[in-house]
Amino acid sequence: MTKLFARFVKDESGATAIEYGLIAALIAIAIIGGAKFVGEEVNSKFTDVGNCLSDPDSCPSNETTP
Repeated sequence: MTKLFARFVKDESGATAIEYGLIAALIAIAIIGGAKFVGEEVNSKFTDVGNCLSDPDSCPSNETTP
């Protein structure tokens, strides 16, 4: 019984799995935050383009370059 308990105490495979889980969670949070930021920027650009198409006088620049 003491050998079994000693082997259980020395086993660190569960701790490694928890560490990998924490790393994966942090990466997921970073990806979600980045996607949210990029999504807001893209949405803003599409809104600007839509406004320019519906009312060309509201566009920042009406000049076309060849």
